Amino acid sequence: MATSLGAQSMWRQLVDLAGQGRVPVTEGLLYRLRALRTQVPQAVRAASARALAATTPPAPLVALFAEDAPAVAAPVLRHASLGADAWIALLPFLAPAGRGVLRHRRDLPAPVRQALGVYGSVDFVLSSSAPVDAASQPAVPAPGAGDALRRDPLDRDDDGFVPLARVAMGLPVVANAFRAQAAARAPSPPTMPTAPDSPLHGPFEIADIVARIDAFQRQREEAGPADGGPVDGGPVDAGNASIDAEAQGFRFETDMTGTIRWVSGIAREAVIGVSISGAAGAGPGAAQVDGAASGAFRRRARMSDARLVLEGSVAAAGAWRLSAVPVFDPASGRFMGYCGQARRPRPDEQAEPVRRPLPLAADSLRQLVHELRTPATAIVGFAEMIDAQVLGPVPGVYRDYAGTIGAQSRALLGAIDDIDTAARIEAGALELRPMTVPMQPLLQRVAADLAALVTVRGSALAVAVATSDIAAHGDDRATERLVGRLVGAVVAASTRGDVVLVSVGGEGEGGELVVLRISRPAALLGLSSDALFAIDADGDDAPPGVPLLGTGFALRLARNLAAELGGSLSFESQCLTLRLPAAFTLAVDQASTS
Repeated sequence: MATSLGAQSMWRQLVDLAGQGRVPVTEGLLYRLRALRTQVPQAVRAASARALAATTPPAPLVALFAEDAPAVAAPVLRHASLGADAWIALLPFLAPAGRGVLRHRRDLPAPVRQALGVYGSVDFVLSSSAPVDAASQPAVPAPGAGDALRRDPLDRDDDGFVPLARVAMGLPVVANAFRAQAAARAPSPPTMPTAPDSPLHGPFEIADIVARIDAFQRQREEAGPADGGPVDGGPVDAGNASIDAEAQGFRFETDMTGTIRWVSGIAREAVIGVSISGAAGAGPGAAQVDGAASGAFRRRARMSDARLVLEGSVAAAGAWRLSAVPVFDPASGRFMGYCGQARRPRPDEQAEPVRRPLPLAADSLRQLVHELRTPATAIVGFAEMIDAQVLGPVPGVYRDYAGTIGAQSRALLGAIDDIDTAARIEAGALELRPMTVPMQPLLQRVAADLAALVTVRGSALAVAVATSDIAAHGDDRATERLVGRLVGAVVAASTRGDVVLVSVGGEGEGGELVVLRISRPAALLGLSSDALFAIDADGDDAPPGVPLLGTGFALRLARNLAAELGGSLSFESQCLTLRLPAAFTLAVDQASTS
């Protein structure tokens, strides 16, 4: 590509078309994507990876993203749906971080989980050397590759340790077994050819999306409302029952300190090392037992239906009921530990509220949003390609048309994202990543994005931050969406001569809150919260800059999003006040744990 913008546009379009199955994933397509990848920033590649979560990308495309940086590979590996053979063929090409992502998935077939267990001796080794950037290292060849077999199997590491897997790789019988397995399962991922096989072709029909939406509506009406079934997922494969989160129990044995040393029926890494003694600091610190278990352990007595809670992101996380008997040495009578089994609690044994399935309306809305985002993204990409003259010279008038179409499509994408966020909040499925969000650079980005709107409205936007180090504690994308939508809705309601002042400061004795106040323009003065929420868009008669879904929707979204972030939005007579948890407590100058 002649320009970076053209390369980014081409990358987004090719990934979107391949992910939707609109073009075949050939070696020529993979060659182009690898060539473009060097010109596309990692943030853009990561955004494309997140967009693939709503599609079903083929195995070669998953392999292409899997060889990228962890921030790019993780979203694809977390949501991709492949067959067992395809996953097993891909595992040798993954970095330890990629295989770590797959270990946290609960929907993989049992053979894939067993294959992941083979790499535990490699992925879970702690090295004393400094960390090495994986992106700068050569790709690890697949088992059975010629380079790996030619390496001396007794080639030692710096610390003199020879991994058993490396020794085994040098054995001829092992090498032949890997070659036979690779030939029987699937061919290796294609290498980069010297030139593309053939140019890409085939139109992307938006009408096909409309037909799919109609088909979805007809199928839902014919099937009727769903009664039960798994929440947020499809049926569980019975073959995974032995090691899946759906397993109803496991057997275990402990040593004399109460630490579990043997387990059967569930992933070993989830339970090995957990202590049932209830002693402070026992085990890895990721389990809790009740007084029935700790009391029985002190008395060396039988325990029945004692409570165990495993925390973390492992597949075995949650509540369990333990029943075990003490074991004594027949010769000396010395206490040896416990032998027992664990099961999931019955519904009548739990006080927690039962998780209900997602509301049908919210779930259907989220699926519809995914269907609408695809053509809108395609329109934006093609408009950028025309405006940047990627495919050849374009007359100025058509470039202006393309710019207008791109701007309107981006506004439509923003509205689609707002609807998706509102649906996720309604369904309780909004994913948030707590981190530190500096407010000054965030407001600078928001002010730059709203500069054109301020010019159109003829008003002014002023930002005042109390201290440059003030920061909020919350998800960075959700916080930026919240502040951007809130300030944008107020600026859109301003008129010529209005000055919208945005001030940021701390509140509370120790500065526990970040407070953002936005002054009301003349058009919003004196209106109650109910009146503000009732302001909707007027269609084609709406003034320029008004949010596509209306000022009322933007304010309702901001209020709900603030609550999800642990804050609040209040409507005072002269301003709108947004309160968010602070990332730093001013009194002690340390990070907040909230």
